[in-house]
Amino acid sequence: MKQILQDLKSGDTVVADIPCPKVRAGHVLIQTHCSLVSVGTERMLVEFGKANMLQKAKQKPDKVKQVLAKVKTDGLMTTIEAVKAKLDELMPLGYCNVGTVIEIGAGVTEFMVGDRVVSNGPHAEVVCVPKNLCAKVPDNVTNEAAAFTVLGSIALQGVRLAQPTFGETFAVFGLGSVGLLSVQLLRAHGCQVIAIDFSAERLELAKSYGAQIVNLQNAEDPVAFVQEYSAGIGIDAVLVAAATSSDELMHQAATMCRQRGRITLVGVTGLNLRREDFYEKELSFQVSCSYGPGRYDPNYEENGQDYPIGFVRWTEQRNFVAVLQAIADEKIATQELLSVQVPIEKADEAYDLLSDKSKLGILLTYPLRDTVAVQQREIIINQPLETEQVNQVNIGLIGSGQYARRTLLPAFAKTGAQLVSVASNGGLSAMQAAKKFGFSKAVTDIDAILNDKSINTVVIATRHNTHADLVLKALEAGKHVFVEKPLCLHLDELEAIKAQLKKSSGQVLTVGFNRRFAPHIEKMYSLLQTASAPKAFTMTVNAGAIPKDHWAQDLEVGGGRIIGEVCHFVDLLRFLADADIVDADIIAADNKVLSVPDVITILLKFADGSIGTVHYFANGNNQVPKERLEVFYAGKSLQFDNFRMLRAYGCSGFKKMKSWQQDKGQQSLVASFVNAISQGGNWPVPADQLFAISELIIQLSNRVSGIDE
Repeated sequence: MKQILQDLKSGDTVVADIPCPKVRAGHVLIQTHCSLVSVGTERMLVEFGKANMLQKAKQKPDKVKQVLAKVKTDGLMTTIEAVKAKLDELMPLGYCNVGTVIEIGAGVTEFMVGDRVVSNGPHAEVVCVPKNLCAKVPDNVTNEAAAFTVLGSIALQGVRLAQPTFGETFAVFGLGSVGLLSVQLLRAHGCQVIAIDFSAERLELAKSYGAQIVNLQNAEDPVAFVQEYSAGIGIDAVLVAAATSSDELMHQAATMCRQRGRITLVGVTGLNLRREDFYEKELSFQVSCSYGPGRYDPNYEENGQDYPIGFVRWTEQRNFVAVLQAIADEKIATQELLSVQVPIEKADEAYDLLSDKSKLGILLTYPLRDTVAVQQREIIINQPLETEQVNQVNIGLIGSGQYARRTLLPAFAKTGAQLVSVASNGGLSAMQAAKKFGFSKAVTDIDAILNDKSINTVVIATRHNTHADLVLKALEAGKHVFVEKPLCLHLDELEAIKAQLKKSSGQVLTVGFNRRFAPHIEKMYSLLQTASAPKAFTMTVNAGAIPKDHWAQDLEVGGGRIIGEVCHFVDLLRFLADADIVDADIIAADNKVLSVPDVITILLKFADGSIGTVHYFANGNNQVPKERLEVFYAGKSLQFDNFRMLRAYGCSGFKKMKSWQQDKGQQSLVASFVNAISQGGNWPVPADQLFAISELIIQLSNRVSGIDE
């Protein structure tokens, strides 16, 4: 299927072939009829992409600060690689989609196959959209009119926040599609409207909707106009739908308001507000967030948890419905807002039109292809190599997110393993990974990898709650398995994996415990081999906070950070101690927000008498390096900082080991895994250690969260 993508590095618009997305639970699969280019938003994205690095930095000063902080903690080369990887990504464009439902995900009862719907799906022939971000299109509303629903909902949410009452007077700054829709919505509320813009054509449209107009191109003064119009009282409210970096617009908006007037920002403007403007009149100012309540709430959008209508009358989906009904009732006109229609195959021409600021609505149209043809979930990217070597490792990757593309795939590519298929739910990341690293196929059907007899090795880099099931299925299919940590989330899953391995014959399983393979760690291990006395380890991890609604914090999806991340550091100390863990305990700081705390200390006792602590703290400052490990033994000390510096004290013949670039051992782990398959060597992480660490970390997480398995 075709999808429009934005190259962040060059700014080019790409019409790419990607496999059709697979419908997910709580989602619907929609075959697109048309989609509307959001001229203001997408113009900014294209202009950002076309900007040089200095211009990009000026537009994103907050990102520059993050980059500089990363340089201090992780080093220059590591930071440069991360920035390059980010800019190498292709970003999907669009969020105003109209199409027909062709497949329903589990748990969806609100829609049926054949329903014509609007959604915030991107510019693509087929989109997979959460059910709460879709709405049925009334029969008397055309596809072209329905394409303005999402923009209409943005306008409607701004109007709702402004709380218009019948007879009030509003000013609307900026007459793009959102501004002109706002004019109509305010008129439908019984308000007088003053429309302000530079474009004579757009002002005439606003005038046809019943607005008074102020033409800035003719140097007309909006403040003076308002003062005269309101007999010096000022108007009730201002809705700002313009895009400008100037602060002057907000000063004008405040000046033209009456006492205790209201200003709502829907667009983008400079926000160096003047206190006296707001203080003297006690003005109210509010920024409108997209389509309405529910936006950016994963429980609402992704998990389908609707807000009770008695408490939240207007959600983003209900705003979609309201706008569609207004179009059906002819309270909102859209035909004048549509400037041009362009087939998706000529999308580059559509995006060239963004430089013409007279254009309002640019509609992309899609071919009426057979549903079966458009749902192709596998595309050939590169022809497979003709030659097959003895003991060749043939890789199928499930999950092609950022970590897989930035870290795992470069490591596997260097081993000479054959990259056969890569799978992702949406298809886009799979396509990008396939093209960049030379996979033969990109797919959105996991079974295509599990059932492919040419694939003997499966790499799993999906969300944590899927790991155990995928590991089991891959082992049952006779594949070797590399799974990113953690191996599983529950003890019964661990037992099932052990049982399956007993039935297997010579399959290699490893988990992404890469830190034990880092060069600095291997040097520490060799130094510690001379120690006969017990050792004391102190591992401090400045993990940094992540939002409470991040999937990794969800016990059912990510398992919490103890299972998802702390396993790394327990495994690291187990490796360096070179002895079994015989006792462990965990304490946590009080946290009333998270199900599983993320400020914890783990205490470890090893069979040789050594002890260790892992301090995992999410409440520190990000300018402090992430990881530090100290070891004390036999009158000697080792100090290891963030995979860049290892210092030794009291060790004859060795003082320090420094690197300019972080190496956390991923390449060596992957090479060891591939070698174990091709040469028949030992598992990279011995089975007893792999299972013991997995079991212990689940038990510790359960203990601190009060779970009884």
